[in-house]
Formats: sequence, C-alpha cells, structure tokens
Amino acid sequence: MKKLLNDFFDRYFHDEESIILVILLSAGLIILLLFGGILAPLVAAIIISYLMQGLVNLVLRQGMSAKLAFASVYILFVGIFTMLLFFVLPQVWNQLRRMVDEVPNLVNQGQEALRNLPENYPDVFSEQWVQQAVNSLSGEVRGFGQTILEFSLASLPSLFAWFIFLILVPILVFFMMKDKDELVLWFGNFLPRNKPLMNAIWQEMDEQIANYIRGKVVEIIIVGSAAYLIFIIVGINYALALSVLVGVSVIVPYIGAITVTIPVVAIAYIQWGFTGEFYSVTLAYLILQIIDGNVLVPIIFSEAVNLHPVAIIAAVLFFGGIWGMAGVFFAIPLATLIKAIINAWPSKVQSKPLTD
Repeated sequence: MKKLLNDFFDRYFHDEESIILVILLSAGLIILLLFGGILAPLVAAIIISYLMQGLVNLVLRQGMSAKLAFASVYILFVGIFTMLLFFVLPQVWNQLRRMVDEVPNLVNQGQEALRNLPENYPDVFSEQWVQQAVNSLSGEVRGFGQTILEFSLASLPSLFAWFIFLILVPILVFFMMKDKDELVLWFGNFLPRNKPLMNAIWQEMDEQIANYIRGKVVEIIIVGSAAYLIFIIVGINYALALSVLVGVSVIVPYIGAITVTIPVVAIAYIQWGFTGEFYSVTLAYLILQIIDGNVLVPIIFSEAVNLHPVAIIAAVLFFGGIWGMAGVFFAIPLATLIKAIINAWPSKVQSKPLTD
C-alpha cells in the first residue's frame, strides 16, 4: 500500500506547481462552502465583469478607445440591470404569485378527473383506489401551501441582504472592469512565476467557459423571447412569467426543459382544458424546444464545452445538492473546470515499478 501511495504521488504530484494548485483549489472550495452567501455579490460581480469584458473586446476591435469602450459597455449593463430590476422582475413576481394561486383550481380539476375514472374505466380503476389518490393529492396540496407560507416568512429577513446585493454588484462590476489589469496583476503575485499547468488550465477555461456563458446568455434571450411571442399570440395567462421560466430553463440542459413543461401544460389546461388552444400552445412549445435543442444549441455552442450528457446531469445533481440553485447554474462551468484540470494535469507516463 505504501508503494502504491508513493507511486501515485510521484506520478501526479512530482512538481511544486501541482501541489500549489491543489492548495489553491482546496482553499477556494473551503471559502465558498463557508462564506459563499457572504461573498455572493463578489462572485456575481466577477461573472458579470467577465461577460462584459467580451463586449469590451468586441468594441475595441471596432477601433473605439479603451475608456469609451468601457463606458459604453458599463452604461449598457446599468441600463439592462435597471430594466430588469424595476420593470421585468416586478411583473414576473406578480405573475408567479398569481400562478401559485391557481394551484387549487388545478387540484380541483385533477380530483374531478380522478373521480370520473371508475365510471369511464371500471375495469381498470376502482373506487377505493381513486379515493386514496384524491386524499393523497389533497395532502400534497396542503403540504405545498405550508411550504409556500414557510418560504414567504423565511424570505423576509433576506430582503435586506438582497438590497445590499443589488447595490454592491453594480459598484463591484464598475471597479472590476475599470481596474481589470491591476487586479489580475495583483492576483498573479500569489502564483508561481513558472506556471505552465495553470496557464494551460486557464487557456482552456477561458476559451470554453467564455463561449459557454456568453452562449447561454444569448440562448436565454432567444428562447425566452420566442416563448413570450408564442404565449402572447396564443393568449395564455401569465405569458411573461412562463417565458422567463422557459428562458431560464435552458441553463440546465435536459432537466430544465422537462421541468418547465409542467407549469406550461398545467396553466394551459386550467385556462382551456383539452381544447384546440391547449393543443396549439403545447405543440408550439414543443416545437420551440426541438428547435432549441437541435438547431440553436449546435450553432451557438459549436466551439463551447463538450461534456457528455451523463457528466452534465451528474454535475447538476452534485453541485445543486451542495449550493442549491447557484450550484445548478454553475454546474456546467464547474464541470468544465474539472475537465480542464484533468486534461492539463501533469503525470509521469512511466511510473516506477512496484518492486523492492
């Protein structure tokens, strides 16, 4: 066993850079686990600054000066941030709250449909089974209502934290974009001068994560806008809230599309029942999902991350279990980081023979 361990460390930790990288990654993970909530504005600002830097580089290639490019992109960010905060989010919140109020109607319709099963299919469903199903559904609804109430009460103390978050993020983004070179130089002072491993990991991460995050933003905008247009044309209730859910669902491949289908179909059923409008909106929504998965995603992410679906789902489950929705959002970038580290990690091809 001792020789196995020695051979393992000699193969994968034979230089000081690999040891330093393990220490840095471990320290970063511990800091996120212990202080993730406190550092949320800082992490969000870093991500937004990284996204905005892509636009700055694009504007610079058009011949604009560095200061003017920074000012233009930052003003664009503040404008979008303000629009989302004061116009879009309040309407989405109101529609989501009204959607929750529709749950009893959906349950009543579901219970009525269950009670009709023994009459329509007497050989398949018994009265006893239907009564058990109705009682179970009622219990689930009471539990859902209690969960919503507890969530509302528990969210009150966090309003102040959200207020601080919304103030700090634009300020941090401003200074991170303005003083990017100085901050990168300062952080680089803590790293070894000769760092081929870190450079290789950063190069792969910079190429793939930049393409992925910016591609996801574009996909969210396109899919969400298309869904909103479809819902407005068809006339479904809560069109804005549902389109936001559809747009955000693309963050989590496979799982998101399946999950968001439930509220879309449920609201359509409550509003129209099994009528032509119900089938129209369902068909249009399914066509949108097919176009997104088979046309839009291959075009946008042709040069982005290349992860197997099993790896994506495993990353979503693992990081989502650790950090909740934030973990779900960052699951694929984190999986890409792990993939980049594995690909770039130095190892001795010829290990020492296990002999005395």
